[in-house]
Amino acid sequence: MSSVYSGKPWLQHYRVEAELPLPSHTVLDAFEAHVKTTPGAPAIRYFDETITFADLDHRAERFAALASRLGIGKGDRVALSLQNDPEFAIAQLGAWKRGAVVVPMNPMFRQKEIEYHLHDSGARIWVALDELATSEHRAAAAGAGVERVITRSELTGLLSEQRPDPGARVPLDPDHIAHLVYTSGTTGNPKGAMILHRNVAFNAEVYRVWMQMGAEDSILAVAPLFHITGLVAHLATAFWTGIPLILFHRFDAAQALRLARKWKGTMTVAAITAYIALMNSGEESNGGFMPKCYSGGAPVAPGLVAQFEERFGSYIHNIYGLTESASPTHATPLGARAPVDPASGALSVGVPIPNCDAKVVSLDDPGVEMPPGEAGELALRGPMIFTGYWNKPEETSRAFHDGYFRTGDVAIMDEQGWFYLVDRKKDMIIASGFKIWPREVEDTLYQHPAVREAAVIGVPDPYRGETVKAFVALKDGCGKTEPAEIIAFCRDRIAAYKCPREVEFLEELPKTATGKFLRRALRG
Repeated sequence: MSSVYSGKPWLQHYRVEAELPLPSHTVLDAFEAHVKTTPGAPAIRYFDETITFADLDHRAERFAALASRLGIGKGDRVALSLQNDPEFAIAQLGAWKRGAVVVPMNPMFRQKEIEYHLHDSGARIWVALDELATSEHRAAAAGAGVERVITRSELTGLLSEQRPDPGARVPLDPDHIAHLVYTSGTTGNPKGAMILHRNVAFNAEVYRVWMQMGAEDSILAVAPLFHITGLVAHLATAFWTGIPLILFHRFDAAQALRLARKWKGTMTVAAITAYIALMNSGEESNGGFMPKCYSGGAPVAPGLVAQFEERFGSYIHNIYGLTESASPTHATPLGARAPVDPASGALSVGVPIPNCDAKVVSLDDPGVEMPPGEAGELALRGPMIFTGYWNKPEETSRAFHDGYFRTGDVAIMDEQGWFYLVDRKKDMIIASGFKIWPREVEDTLYQHPAVREAAVIGVPDPYRGETVKAFVALKDGCGKTEPAEIIAFCRDRIAAYKCPREVEFLEELPKTATGKFLRRALRG
């Protein structure tokens, strides 16, 4: 591939590595190489326990032997409904040793969601938290075609009964499917994105190189492992690089700070809401958090980045990616500071990672590329992009145009090559003919000293068609703040047509497990 920077000379100034060689092996191959060269090195720090590479591999081999005994082979799907526990890593590595496809599922799913994902993926085994294995959920799993349900506590006993079987390990090709990761399903049912081993390996290498990960680093797993960020930025990068992964079941701000200090964590990728929780935890900063902080998955207000750096001394580097891109396609290079778009107030999500061909195309015609400074849909091409949606050829065809994946995100690229995410196409509000992007209003709300969290939606208006409504969670001690004060604050900073006409205070804004605000829940 020719350099993705050719024809875009303004990117040379921010260039780290424009291209990386495509990996010829998988993350599992890299993990097993570390088992041979550094068997006693820590692979997982789980709360206050350490699991070495050799011990983790031994458990994964037992899982592979168990999967083999249950008839699981190349291409079969193994579903996991687990939190950030060692069992997730054990099951994933063990399934991969059998050539199986891992289907990560949110443990907060309810029965209909569980049944849909298991049925759509065709999973034969479901490894789940004990509390999920109710009789109703087991019946739903059986109805979806699952042959065996294994709870987390049962897994421990089953593994102890197995003997590692060298014959259970099958050759794994980089073009095999590593994961079926389901999209959030904002329109229609969730779709299973087929993420290949080469997609995972390439972006693990991106994290290693661009984030300068080495033997002295440890990754704090703030993102859920069932999410694409946790799968790639945490699990895959740790195993690819051969460094410790710090796990602690579910995100808890106080625990995250304690374990980051105890195990000398240096890098994480988390939604901005996790950083907000750290700031509001009441815990002392004690000299900083971690030097390699990245935030993705939800819009980041520049004011929050400044607040976090003032409190913890760590700059949050913005990053962007999707399920379909196996985590990052854009990142703020380590040590650089993302600029703010003067027109929209958006913090840049960075410049394209190596080998990523990114462009902004017309919202009306994806064949027309927009010039710098003009908004359009972000389109992507490169070795990190998925191969398509599971059993959905029509959906796959609609997702691509001329070889580029159409993200559905509205973006701007400036003349220096920095990209800015304005909003999702579907979230745009049109009031009296004016286009309003919720994140610009949200960034303004975050500048108010009483605002802890903010999300904006469009609501029907008989005169304007739509109008802006803000949902706000206040900081402790700010309960006397009135909606009129919030509205007046916005009117002093943005055009009147963009300002909220309604403000509703909530104790907590609804979020996904990865920290994205659920605008569809706010819409009711």
